Amino acid sequence: MRIAINTRFLLKGKLEGLGVYTQEISSRLVRLMPEHEWFFFFDRPFDPAFIPDNRIKTAVLFPPARHPFLWYWWFEHSIPRHLKKNNIDLFFSPDGYASLGTNVPQLLTIHDIAFEHYPEGIPPLVNRYYRHFTPKFCSAADHIVCVSEKTMADVIRHYGISEDKLSVVHNGHSDIFKPVQEAEIEQVKKRFLLRKPFFIYLGAIHPRKNVLAILQSFERLKAENPSLPHQLVLVGRKAWDNDALESFLQKMAFKDQVLWIEHVQRQDIPALLNAATALIYPSFHEGFGLPVLEAMACGTPSITSSDSPMAAFAKDSCLEVAPSDISAISSAMSRLANNPDLRQSLSEKALAYAADMTWETAAEKIGALIEKLLSKGKKA
Repeated sequence: MRIAINTRFLLKGKLEGLGVYTQEISSRLVRLMPEHEWFFFFDRPFDPAFIPDNRIKTAVLFPPARHPFLWYWWFEHSIPRHLKKNNIDLFFSPDGYASLGTNVPQLLTIHDIAFEHYPEGIPPLVNRYYRHFTPKFCSAADHIVCVSEKTMADVIRHYGISEDKLSVVHNGHSDIFKPVQEAEIEQVKKRFLLRKPFFIYLGAIHPRKNVLAILQSFERLKAENPSLPHQLVLVGRKAWDNDALESFLQKMAFKDQVLWIEHVQRQDIPALLNAATALIYPSFHEGFGLPVLEAMACGTPSITSSDSPMAAFAKDSCLEVAPSDISAISSAMSRLANNPDLRQSLSEKALAYAADMTWETAAEKIGALIEKLLSKGKKA
């Protein structure tokens, strides 16, 4: 059978959540299911390193789909044309978008529908696109993978999709996320000029991620603990609507203790996590919360939102906080900074919980769904 995957988020040096998911799942599916022919569809020239097997056929489909009007063209014109041209039997779209213009069976992954909860944190045109098309994508898909029970409940509640059409397949962590040698940690710290203990945030910078609260909590922490040597490291690109955050950052009394790095090579992230006192990730809404799992796999404690899916997965290996409670976030940071026994206890629990949540397991479950859809054949 011929299977096509939407791989448009495989961007060299710019892998974020959707790109990581696409790479980890697609590379494993190809290896786990060698009896099928695989097609990777990109929207721009790609790095050959993203092609794990020379038997994979690739195509760059016009136009580069990085804007709502171009998303529409790419999924409703380019994708159907190439599915038909290559006689594709199934289309897997790991980024939440489907095509409404094809009768080829489609497997769709929904990571979250945060735009339904926090529309004000998304550019208006993008939000209109999401809210108009996502229900249609869910209806058009033959089956939907949800990365958490929370996302599945959201899809059912907002769009009335039958539970029979949904499967929960949790994300995993890559093998690179693990405890690393001290020499590697010191090398990365030296490269990024990190001479003091630090807390770290990983992810795009926009309102839903609640990075402003991290800055406010850090400012409070330093003011209340003047001898505490810790810095705050933000790792992530500026996404949108960050005026309030940047204004606060400029006025911070401890601004010189905040390091903002927009882009870090993925291979450097495990050492940064290993070096950190804790990951700070109190976002307002998450479908999963992959950075928390990656931190767990490194044995790094996390502070995360009490209503995050990762709070359920992580059990008692993280400190849970209400994302709007600056005092609680600051207090959690203080506890971790000043209590090495607590850090050690959380680290041991995190490593144990993370051991069972791998990309291999996720890919095997998605592969089984693909085989089930293929057995039904193409729609009339």
